[in-house]
Amino acid sequence: MEVAELGSYLFVACVFATLLQHPASVVREFVSSSLARRALMGLAMGATAIAIVTSPWGKRSGGHFNPAITFTFYRLGKVEFWDTWFYVIAQFLGAMSGVALAKYVLRAALAHDAVRYAVTVPGMYGSTVAFVAELTISFLLMITVLFATNQKRLAPYTAYFVGILIATYFTFEAPLSGMSTNPARTFGSAVHANYWHALWIYFIAPSMGMLAAGELFLRVRGGAAPYCAKLHHANRERCIFHHAQHAV
Repeated sequence: MEVAELGSYLFVACVFATLLQHPASVVREFVSSSLARRALMGLAMGATAIAIVTSPWGKRSGGHFNPAITFTFYRLGKVEFWDTWFYVIAQFLGAMSGVALAKYVLRAALAHDAVRYAVTVPGMYGSTVAFVAELTISFLLMITVLFATNQKRLAPYTAYFVGILIATYFTFEAPLSGMSTNPARTFGSAVHANYWHALWIYFIAPSMGMLAAGELFLRVRGGAAPYCAKLHHANRERCIFHHAQHAV
């Protein structure tokens, strides 16, 4: 399920990156504003994230599709050690598979310099700014997930909060770091593009940001662990995660 979830996310990312950036694309010619194109990319990826989390598979697996999220829930005691690693392996396989499928469908268009397999790279302000930006947006994403999923009134809307954040990040943050928040997402594009510049940023910054969010969550709640590692709780799908007391 996690393979399919991140594979779907990367496939959509590659398709829309090609539609919006390739010079031969009608969409690229019609939408001349870079801000408007980023907004469209954000809407597509935000909607994809919502669809994944609220899908039957997202409800069953928890809808992580991000190693940094899985590691944070492991740190919070929600995921078993071996489950954590199987999730992470699945997420990396899914990312590579999603780009591979897009490569098969889009052919040479995905490799064009304007698209470059939808790689995430530091923007014009360099690696330091990209690192800080990735750390910040990852922290905000994870803290939103944790507080939303542990409030009964907010929990059903967690996927929509995530989608809104992703759409916002693509629109306004992407020029700084390319917008990843996800080590597997960045690796999936990098391995096909054979482009490894500043890859460390997208492994370390999202992980640090989300782990920091987990620590803050524990401090605010006096050490009380989150209820579960699912991003969508309002369903009857089987759950493999450790449960704490019910959300307040």
